[in-house]
Amino acid sequence: MTAWISYTAVATVLVLASTALFFFTLTRGALLMRGVLGRLTHEAAHVYPIYSNLRLIRLVDWQPIIAAILLFQYSHLVSLIVHGLRRDDLQGKQVLITSCAFGNVMPRVVEAAVKSGAQHVLVADIIQNELDHAQTKLGSYAGQVTYVQDNAVALKQPDASVHANVMFFLLHELPHPLKNQALDEAMRVLAPGGKLYLGEFHKPSPLLLRALSWTYFKVFEPYGLALWDSHDPVDYLQAMPGVECQRHTVFFGNFQVIVASKPLA
Repeated sequence: MTAWISYTAVATVLVLASTALFFFTLTRGALLMRGVLGRLTHEAAHVYPIYSNLRLIRLVDWQPIIAAILLFQYSHLVSLIVHGLRRDDLQGKQVLITSCAFGNVMPRVVEAAVKSGAQHVLVADIIQNELDHAQTKLGSYAGQVTYVQDNAVALKQPDASVHANVMFFLLHELPHPLKNQALDEAMRVLAPGGKLYLGEFHKPSPLLLRALSWTYFKVFEPYGLALWDSHDPVDYLQAMPGVECQRHTVFFGNFQVIVASKPLA
């Protein structure tokens, strides 16, 4: 029995260590290597291989994995956004999804938008492979969804062209100077009275959880910690004239959904 417990413990440690090494290699490790090789000047240089290589996208985009990464709060976070969209009057209007996201958030968002009367949903992402993968999830809405390769920090969409904009766990992956640019663009394309739905990490309240989150960001997501203070999205958005924000925190404050409303003209 003792030997069985020992083997199980060793196997568990090996699996966890291998998983951590796998994700480190495809996240911060890739950024470090690009920096060494001087390849951080391209507009998509900050995008991890796990979000750009189609084989890796298909390997990792499995709902149980995504749920575990977000401490099994994924469904709750998506539901907060979906419930907001269902309450919005989107009749005959356009909805934007800024940057593709893993899991079932995109099908749920599109379904909610369509049921609220949206005429069209636009999916924008800087990586074509992400758009190609997204199409496999949204096949039943083929006639109502358009996919465009676009940069969240310099969108091609006209001013005031969408009435809802969903950005799900993108900001923490952007270098700090690009975070505010992405928020500027997200609000620019919103029509008066439109809403930005933003899902992200947040600074947790319990000290133990905060320490674990801090460690996670330091190891895997070097751009994420700024959301706790210097680049708090609510602070930046509420500094815009007339913009009102509601912040909903989840799991002891570890995650957040922000709803930013653009003022009526």
